[in-house]
Amino acid sequence: MDSLGSSFAAAAVQRLKALPWLKSFGISGFMVLFFMGYFATLNHPLWAVRQMPEGSVDRWISYQPWTVGIYCTLWLYVLLPPALMGTARGLLRYGAVAGILAAVGLGIFMLWPTRVALQGTGFLKSVDLGGNACPSLHAAFAVFTAVCLQRFLRRLEAPRVLIVLSWLWCAAILYSTLSTKQHVSLDVLAGSVLGLLATPFSVVERVVPNALSDVDRGPTSSALGTTRATKRKP
Repeated sequence: MDSLGSSFAAAAVQRLKALPWLKSFGISGFMVLFFMGYFATLNHPLWAVRQMPEGSVDRWISYQPWTVGIYCTLWLYVLLPPALMGTARGLLRYGAVAGILAAVGLGIFMLWPTRVALQGTGFLKSVDLGGNACPSLHAAFAVFTAVCLQRFLRRLEAPRVLIVLSWLWCAAILYSTLSTKQHVSLDVLAGSVLGLLATPFSVVERVVPNALSDVDRGPTSSALGTTRATKRKP
C-alpha cells in the first residue's frame, strides 16, 4: 500500500472509532423511527392510493428476484457516511438532514399515497406491498449517500477507485429498485432528485470549515503540529 493509501486508511480508522456510543444509538434510533413512520404511512393511507404508471424503461427491465439482495444492501450503504463522521457536530448535522429528507418523503406518502402494480413473490413483496412508491426513498437515500460519501472520500484523499466503487454501488441499488419491481422509473427519478436536493446541507465542513477535531485531520496531524511548534521555539 502506498503512502497515500496508508494515510487514508489511518484517517478512516480514526473516524470509524470516533463517537461509538453516539453512532450506535443515533443510527439505531433513526432506523427505528424511520421504519415506524414508513409502515404507518404504508398501512394507513389517508387518501385513495394512486397506482404509478409504467414507462418504456419499466417494461424493458424484467422482474429479477436475484436483485433483492442488492436492493437490501442500501441499509449497509447508508451507514458509511455517519460511520466516517469524526465530530459530534458533524454527525448530528448529518442526522438532521437525513431526518428532514425522510420526513419530506413520508409527508409526500401521507398526502399523496402511491403504489406500483405487484409483481413477483417473496419476503420483500409480502412486507412492502408495493406502496409508498413515489418518490422512491430507496433512490433518494442511495443518491444522498453517494454524494456525501464522495465528499468524505475526497476530503480523506481516498484512492479514486473507492469513489468509483461507491457510485457503482449506488447505481446497482437504483437498478434494483426497478428490477425488483418495487418502483417504476418515475419513482426513481423523483427520489433521486429529492436526494440531490438534500446534499448541499449535509456536510458540516461547508458551514464551519475550520471546526475539525484531530480525528478529522488524521492521526499524524497533531504530532506534526507539535513538532513544528517545538522547532519554532528559541
